[in-house]
Amino acid sequence: MKSLFSYQSRRTFLAGAAAAGGLIALHPFSARAAANQAHLRIMETTDIHVAVLPYDYYADRPNDTMGLSRTASVIDGFRKEATNTMLVDNGDYLQGNPMGDWIAYERGMKDGDMHPVIKAMNTLGYDCGTLGNHEFNYGLSFMDKVNAGASFPIVCANLVKGTTLAASPREDTLWTKPYVILDKTVVDGDGKEQTVRVGFIGFVPPQIMIWDSKNLTGNVLTRDIVETAAAFVPQMKEEGADIVIALSHSGIDGVKTEMMENASLFLAGVEGIDAVFTGHQHRVFPGSDFEGIEGVDAAKGLLMGKPAVQAGFWGSHMGLIDLLIERDGNTWKIVDSTTETRLIYKRDESRKVIALVEDFAATAGSVKEEHEKTLAYVRTPVGKTSAPLYSYFALVADDPSVQIVSQAQIWYVKDLLKDGEFKDLPVLSAAAPFKAGGRGGAEYYTDVAAGDVAIKNVADLYLYPNTVRAVLIDGATVKEWLEMSAGIFNQVEPGKADQPLINGDFPSFNFDVIDGVTYRIDLSKPAKYTPKGEIANAESSRIVDLMFEGKPIDPAQKFVVATNNYRAGGGGNFPGIKSDVIILTAPDTNRDVIVRYIVDQGTINPSADANWTFAPVEGASVIFESGPKARPYAGDVKGVKIEDVGDGADGFAKFRIVL
Repeated sequence: MKSLFSYQSRRTFLAGAAAAGGLIALHPFSARAAANQAHLRIMETTDIHVAVLPYDYYADRPNDTMGLSRTASVIDGFRKEATNTMLVDNGDYLQGNPMGDWIAYERGMKDGDMHPVIKAMNTLGYDCGTLGNHEFNYGLSFMDKVNAGASFPIVCANLVKGTTLAASPREDTLWTKPYVILDKTVVDGDGKEQTVRVGFIGFVPPQIMIWDSKNLTGNVLTRDIVETAAAFVPQMKEEGADIVIALSHSGIDGVKTEMMENASLFLAGVEGIDAVFTGHQHRVFPGSDFEGIEGVDAAKGLLMGKPAVQAGFWGSHMGLIDLLIERDGNTWKIVDSTTETRLIYKRDESRKVIALVEDFAATAGSVKEEHEKTLAYVRTPVGKTSAPLYSYFALVADDPSVQIVSQAQIWYVKDLLKDGEFKDLPVLSAAAPFKAGGRGGAEYYTDVAAGDVAIKNVADLYLYPNTVRAVLIDGATVKEWLEMSAGIFNQVEPGKADQPLINGDFPSFNFDVIDGVTYRIDLSKPAKYTPKGEIANAESSRIVDLMFEGKPIDPAQKFVVATNNYRAGGGGNFPGIKSDVIILTAPDTNRDVIVRYIVDQGTINPSADANWTFAPVEGASVIFESGPKARPYAGDVKGVKIEDVGDGADGFAKFRIVL
């Protein structure tokens, strides 16, 4: 006779208890599993980037959209809904916020030290993890010291030690284990314990050899992800893996190439792989981000028919794959699956962020000391600025807050391209002001005094967690890029005084200034493009005297332009700027690049070089608003004469430019 908690009785009991509010309802796979079946739930975190707590160290304030300590509460809840669970991490845990930088640059890692992100992860009982590209940012030795503290195995199959690849991946000498096979005890549908051998194999983007060449060249090499998987998965099966799970720190792309960065779709097509955990792209799967790609079922969360998940970034989501597995002779097979991601927050109708979970106490408490020391670190100067960094006039004159972003972007991109096919091309930079009043109010401006610059000041310079991109375009496209930007200005009539200058429908973050060229903007002409990037006046040309190195720009000359992922991916609908012109997808955020640039330079000189200004319009003047704290900076601002003409509406100050 079966016990009270045999399959049928347990299912009836739990359903009734759940309905009465006494218990958390089990997942349907747990409830319906037969005697030769089991429900195996595998949960994922990915791209944590040291965001253990819900705190934005750049802005120096709490942030409910992030934090492993919040994701941990989701994990705890999901464990209670399933009979058998495992937890994996998909890489990029080691770098990405000031806590990581403080450990790397200030405290350091001696043998035996425990990194705070590893301390936090150890509180959650991970079963396995893999390496992401950012694990290499501080060097191989640093990475190894950090990983030594993990209470779980960390695997990577395509990171080869030394300077020579073997004849096949299986013959390579690897930096770490390529895979592990874990004996997982599961409770089947009849309440009996059985053993399932679960294999985990890990992969890192091969592009780390470019992104971190200074740390990796001469020490390691990388292999193609799909090629490596095709070699090792049969070996895992030979060694008795019932189920093979790929931990792919690689995103989803529908176009197959050699050594591709985002190879998870084609990785799923490798025979013997049963499920794929993806990451790296900071996106969410299943979901609309990947609709329309052949081989991708964006609604069900399938790649090549196999369950897959990608769980955002910074702990924003937890991803999970639920498997109903069945005993098939001496092994196990998957007979059904579901995938989903779960957010740690939501936004209400006013876009306000509302936390859906609280901190998981053990995880949050594990890094209390490091958190306090990181706060001291971000509040401590990392360099100096020889001039104030302010954005009060960023929409009307060349501006120091935009200038320093461009200086950092050019410095960074030139270094990454210095040894490749684009090394001899000129590098320009496109950057826009983010804090420029408008709907943000009269206080919504960057304002950092000359002198010390702390890491948290960088949030004033660059609000968004964008990542660096570089595009390859010609001189004609540079001009069209600027024509689009010039749409922020209203047309000005000659001979008329005090005309409104700024088109309020044009967002300031689409007003790109391109450094490395010089130009003037003729406001007497109508805008060529609408704020949505549509052609409004095809024959109009506001951009005049566009010069490169003192000569009129050659429309056919090739330029590399440093920008961000939003713009390079088509954000703002700039003519000719979309993903097919991207030549560099960098691994770092623009904010991190600015911090590194300040540290590298010691003292920065953000003085704008007046590479753009307005062309004269006879007898005309224009009016615009800025914050009242702009008044001390009025006067001759980089070739633009700005007059204070009193108070504007809603706390703004009003200024005039005579054209």
